[in-house]
Amino acid sequence: GEIIAIDGKTLRGSYDKKKSQKPIHMVSAWATANRLVLGQVKVDNKSNEITAIPQLLKVLSLSGCLVTIDAMGWQKEIVKQITEQQADYVITLKKNQGYFYQRVEKLLNKLSKNEGKESTQSDYCKPELAHGRQEYRYYYMASNIAEQVDPFGEWKNLKSIGFVDYFRFEKDGKRTCERRYYISSLSNNAELLAEAIRGHWGIENQLNWVLDVQFQEDCSRIRTDNAPENLAVIRQIALNLLNQEKTVKTGIKNQRKRAGWNNNYLLKVLFSSE
Repeated sequence: GEIIAIDGKTLRGSYDKKKSQKPIHMVSAWATANRLVLGQVKVDNKSNEITAIPQLLKVLSLSGCLVTIDAMGWQKEIVKQITEQQADYVITLKKNQGYFYQRVEKLLNKLSKNEGKESTQSDYCKPELAHGRQEYRYYYMASNIAEQVDPFGEWKNLKSIGFVDYFRFEKDGKRTCERRYYISSLSNNAELLAEAIRGHWGIENQLNWVLDVQFQEDCSRIRTDNAPENLAVIRQIALNLLNQEKTVKTGIKNQRKRAGWNNNYLLKVLFSSE
């Protein structure tokens, strides 16, 4: 099924010092394969993402999909809702999640060294050349571990845990390594875990970055009433339309210019999905 990434983005220019108004924050759902924004919810500040995610999920048809969320989605109720909407999940863990994180970290370290109790395991590796450096990603996944990680069954449909090691080799010979941990409802499939993690990066690279750089969203100082939220939605609709127009192979910036100069091309963008 489709991988749907959930992530938040702050509209940095929407603050108003005179009114002590903080910049608004939008949480969006991104269909990674089709490169479409499926929905968005406004929150007053980033700390309220936890309450916004369930609202956003509720309006989406998730059956058969795989939902990816960073550490803000590490909530039992969110996991339960995803499961009840007949979808799977991959959620990032962070160190500030205390004992649960430590338990997952310790267990995966043991299992990856062929220690600990019996479990089903898989791994997958993918070398890449990016930004002039060699990158190597190693994905590891273990299932049949629910009783060891979640003995009281508090996390709905938890079937597996995993990690990805990022190895980077710079041109100057410098090497770095970073590890991130995940929980998931997927059965043992490290290659699918890799696809989900890579897919989640799409919301940063293909949505948030494009809105910042091509649409200059953070530079917008529109901040009155519902105007910032409304324009954020309009930008996302425009991006959806531009992504669906395939007849001209060029970047979003040039597509926007062409649509402004050529009414025929503008009509093609507006009705390309029909």
